[in-house]
Amino acid sequence: MTSVVPARTSLESTFPAAMLSEVGTQESWRKEVHRPATSTHKWWAKRLGTVFRGILTSATTPDEADAAVSYGSPFDLAGAVVLDPFSGSGVTGVEALKLGAKAVCFDINPVATLVQRQAVQPWDREALEAAYRAVELACRAEVDRLHRTEDGRTVLYYFWVATVECPECSDVVRLFDSPVFSKNAYPKRVPKAQIVCPECLAVQESRYDFDTEKCPNGHLITQRGAVQRQSTTCRQGHSFKTLGALNGARPGYEMYAKMVANSDKSKSYESITDWDRKLYDECVKILASLPESAVLPRGELASGNNTDQALKWNFREWRDFFNARQLVSLSLIATAIRDLGGSAPEREALCALFSGTLEFNNLFTSFKGEGTGAVRHMFSNHILKPERTPLEAHPWGTSQSSGAFSTLYKSRLHRAHEYKMKPVDLIVHEKGIERFTGLSKPLGASICESWDSFALAKGQAAYVVTRNSAETDIPDGSVDLIVTDPPYMDNVHYAELADFFHAWLQRMQPYAGYSDEETTRRSGEVQHADPVEFGKAIEAVWAECARVLKPGGLLAFTFHQARISGWVQVVESLRRAGWVMTAVQPVKGEMATSIVKSGAREPSNLDSVVVCRRAADGARNPNRSMEEALATAAKELTGLRDAGIDVGAGDVRSVVRGSLLAYLASTGADLDESVAMQVDSLATESIATLLG
Repeated sequence: MTSVVPARTSLESTFPAAMLSEVGTQESWRKEVHRPATSTHKWWAKRLGTVFRGILTSATTPDEADAAVSYGSPFDLAGAVVLDPFSGSGVTGVEALKLGAKAVCFDINPVATLVQRQAVQPWDREALEAAYRAVELACRAEVDRLHRTEDGRTVLYYFWVATVECPECSDVVRLFDSPVFSKNAYPKRVPKAQIVCPECLAVQESRYDFDTEKCPNGHLITQRGAVQRQSTTCRQGHSFKTLGALNGARPGYEMYAKMVANSDKSKSYESITDWDRKLYDECVKILASLPESAVLPRGELASGNNTDQALKWNFREWRDFFNARQLVSLSLIATAIRDLGGSAPEREALCALFSGTLEFNNLFTSFKGEGTGAVRHMFSNHILKPERTPLEAHPWGTSQSSGAFSTLYKSRLHRAHEYKMKPVDLIVHEKGIERFTGLSKPLGASICESWDSFALAKGQAAYVVTRNSAETDIPDGSVDLIVTDPPYMDNVHYAELADFFHAWLQRMQPYAGYSDEETTRRSGEVQHADPVEFGKAIEAVWAECARVLKPGGLLAFTFHQARISGWVQVVESLRRAGWVMTAVQPVKGEMATSIVKSGAREPSNLDSVVVCRRAADGARNPNRSMEEALATAAKELTGLRDAGIDVGAGDVRSVVRGSLLAYLASTGADLDESVAMQVDSLATESIATLLG
C-alpha cells in the first residue's frame, strides 16, 4: 500500500514558514489557551500545535499547491496513519486526529503517556464533575482546616525561609538575600512592597527600593540579606559557603509570613503567630500517623544532569521536596482520587490533574509577586533548583489562589474538555490572526494498547502506549507519515524530572498498566550527554521508523541543538538508518522569553523542521553543492526575517549547520571533526552576513 504523501511535498519546497511562525508566535504566549488538550499537565519542550498542523498539512500537500490554504481549510487525512515515536505531550497525535488521521503515540516515559491519554481521549463532563465532587467531599474540609488562621480566615500562602548553622559560632542564619519578599511585577509603576525583619520576622509594608527601615521591634532593616550568591554571613560577621554549612543534611525551614484571604475579598500579609506554629506541629504529628495505605511519594533521587543540584542540597528522597503540611494535604487529595476506584477516563483525568498540582505545591516553588500569578512553579529553570525562600500554597485552593487543585480543575480540565468538543485553530485572516472553529474534527479517540486492536478500531482511534520506539509491534510498511520532536541530546533530561510526578502516580495507578517501578528512567532512552551514545540510541529509533513506513512515506521532525556534535549525531544516525534529508525548514519554536532561553548564550527562537525520505525509495538531497546548500538556508532564514519573524544568531547557526550537514551526508562525506569545524565556520560567517 502506498502512502498518502505526494512524491514532492510543500513541506520540502514551498513550506509556509512565515505564516506558521506568525500564528505560532501567537500560540506560544498562551499555549494553555490555544491548545489546552495538550496542556493538562507539565511536559518539557512542548512544541506548537499550529506548527505541527502546518507540518502535517504541508507533508500531504503537493509542492505545486498552496500549503497555507491547506493549513487554513478543513483538511482531511482520513485513512492515514501518523506515528510519533517521541510523543511527549501528544501534540502530533492531537493535530493528526483533528485532521481525521489515526494516531500512534509512543513514548518511553509513563508520565508522558499519561499526558497523551488526557490529550486525546474524551471525558464525560457529568461523570468528571461527580468524581471531582466526591474527592472534594472526602478531603477538602480537612485540607482547609490545616490552612486557617486562629480567627478562621483562609491562609492562601505561607512564606518560608531556609536556615543553616554558621560553622564557626552555630548561629542559625536565615537565608534571605533581601528582606523584600513581595513586590509588584511592575515595581516602578507600583512601588509598594512587603518586607520582613530578618532578626525577628516582623512583617511590614514599605517600598521595593527602600533604603533603611525600622521594624516594630526596633531592629534596623537594610536591603542586604545574609546571602550573597553562594556565600552567607551570620550575625557575628562570619562568612561561609552556604552549601558547605549543610553537613550532609537538608537546610532547616522557618515560616515567617502568610497571605490571608479576608471576608471582604481583600488579602493581607501578616506575621506568623504561635497559632500558626502549633497548627504546623499538628501536621507533623498527622503525617507520622497516616496509615500505610495513604498515598505518599516514594523513591530516591539518582544522580543526573537535572537532579544533581537538589542532591547537593541533600534532597535524597522525593518526599523531601515537601513539608509536613504539604505531604498531609496532598496525601488526602491523592488518596481520595485513588479510592474512586475503577479505570474510568474521568478518574484518570483527576490523577493527572493532581500530578500537575504538585508542580505548584512543593519546597521548590517561590512567590512571583503582586500583579501576576502568585506561584512560580518548580520547573521554571528546567532543573530541580532548591529555593531559599519557598512558598507554601493552599493545595486545594480558593478562587483567590493559583496553582491549586480546584483552580487547575477549571483552567485545565474544563478548558481542555471544551476544546476537545469544539477545537479552535489560529488562522491568519484579513483582520489579523483569528480563532476559528469548524476546521478540525472533535477529539474523542478510543485508546488502543496494541497494533492489532488499533488496526481493527472503527472511528477515531489512537494507539497510545509507553514503549521504546526502537522496538514496536507495527508491521512493515503500515505508517503513512512520521512527525515528531526528538529529545535534546543534553540539557533537559525528561526522566530525571518526570520522576518527581511519578513518585506519587505509581501509588495512584491512574490507569490499568501504569508503571509501578520506582523510576521512569529506562534502558533505551535517547537522551544522553555522550554524543556517541545519543547517536546510537536515536539511530535505533530511526531504523524502526524506516521499517514501519510505507513506500513513498516521509519523516519530519523539529530540532535545534546548541552543540554541533548533536547535529552531527542526528545527521549521521539518519544516514546509517537509511534516511536522506530532503529539506531543512526553519520555523517558530518555543516561546522565546522563557527563563531558560533568556539565559542562553545564543537563545533560539526557531526550530528546524528536518524532512527525510528513505534512501531505498530513491530519495536525494536537492542541493548539488555546499554553496547551494548554504544559499538555500540563507533564503529560508531571510524569508522569515523579512516577514518580521525574530531570527537570532543561534537560529542562523543551527539552520545552517543542519543544511550543510544534510548535503554532506548525502555525498557520503565523513562528518569528522574537521568537517564540523568547517561547517561551524560557515555558520559563523552566515550570522555576520544575515544579521549584519
